[in-house]
Amino acid sequence: MLPPKSAVFLAASLLAALPVQADGLYTKKSPVLQVTSKNYDQLIANSNHTSIVEFYAPWCGHCQNLKPAYEKAAKNLDGLAKVAAINCDEDANKPICGQMGVRGFPTLKIVTPGKKSGKPRVEDYQGARTAKAIVEAVVDRIPNHVRRVTDKDLESWLTPQEEAVPKAILFTDKGTTSALIRALAIEFLGSIEVAQIRNKETAAVERFGVTEFPTLVLLPAGKSEKEDAIVYSGDLKKAPLVEFLSQVAAPNPDPAPLPPKKAKAAAADKVKKDDDEAQPESEPKEQSPKPAAPVPVPAPQIESLTTPEALAAACLAPKSGTCVLALLPEEAQPEAEAAESPAQVVLASLSEVAHKHALHHSKLFPLYGVSATNDAAKTLRAALELSEQDLEVVAVNGRRGWWRKYDAAEGDYSPERVDAWVDAIRLGEGSKSKLPEGVIVEKVEEEEEKPAAAEHDEL
Repeated sequence: MLPPKSAVFLAASLLAALPVQADGLYTKKSPVLQVTSKNYDQLIANSNHTSIVEFYAPWCGHCQNLKPAYEKAAKNLDGLAKVAAINCDEDANKPICGQMGVRGFPTLKIVTPGKKSGKPRVEDYQGARTAKAIVEAVVDRIPNHVRRVTDKDLESWLTPQEEAVPKAILFTDKGTTSALIRALAIEFLGSIEVAQIRNKETAAVERFGVTEFPTLVLLPAGKSEKEDAIVYSGDLKKAPLVEFLSQVAAPNPDPAPLPPKKAKAAAADKVKKDDDEAQPESEPKEQSPKPAAPVPVPAPQIESLTTPEALAAACLAPKSGTCVLALLPEEAQPEAEAAESPAQVVLASLSEVAHKHALHHSKLFPLYGVSATNDAAKTLRAALELSEQDLEVVAVNGRRGWWRKYDAAEGDYSPERVDAWVDAIRLGEGSKSKLPEGVIVEKVEEEEEKPAAAEHDEL
């Protein structure tokens, strides 16, 4: 007797749902880096470079459909970032797939190096499954260690603060920092300082006799004049550029090894651990107190403008320069209950940007947080036609009468995105809108809070 059709359908469905052990999607010749649980930390988590990682199963139809676009993205990102894949159908890889919170296939995650080695920032990629979209998302998250130098601060940047190190300068007619120069800065992070100078910085251009853009100039340690400069004349590709810079310093291995003292301590700890594990269970082990781990120093919080007078004096006066304002909405839940609200994320990102510029001694206009209870913020929102319920980040310039809104694509307030937006404002790039009538306060009542923003403007 034949089983009922419903039973046959159920059995077929269950069999189809079972994972099938199969070879991975990507061959050894694929441009996609194949990663496992064993080498994930070495190749991805500890890497100096940004990575995108696909967690997949060979039997997954969506994974198979993604493969051509993913391999194309890997070719386009070669030398700039890592494009990797982990086969979660392999038993040995299931721990890392579970650890990364994979619930379906394919899952794509972008891994960006953190401030502490081995502690990267991991975020889900939720963009389009096309090579172009993947490349753009990864490029946006390549860390930027390239210093923006102008005529005003060129001399101070060339003068060594401590031990002299080689310096590389890209003279360019573009305001943005390309993925290639950012990747080079990562390649030589700590051994060569990399900067970018616009063609409109005429004193710097004349100083080094640059006539074509782009031009890459290399200065050996302690050198700062035209006659000392080595000018690159090859193709603007990663491999020959690395070879050119390698004449003054070796590129960093990936991942960077531990310093000698830390490596020696780690080796000693391993020997001690092996010895302890070899002891009989009956033999008591000596317990020594573990030294406290160093507490990372967070970036200081940006200043908050709590009163209408403070906001008007700092940013909305006729002589006020550029200000960046995070206009905070009323929180739907208490801060203690909110794990990490968008407002907290954007304030943290702005704090990191301000902290970065402070460490580099580069001039930056002020960044402020403005609470939803500030009546002047409500007036400003109304004039700019911004909703009171939304988190908004805007730049305003009272003296020149313009404003510009941060476009938070899919709620992305990452430090890299915010820093790139701030950099564009510093360089006078991008479109601006005219401030509506009535936004600038002609007469500002005196208050104890100082109008610090009036002394700053974009560089």
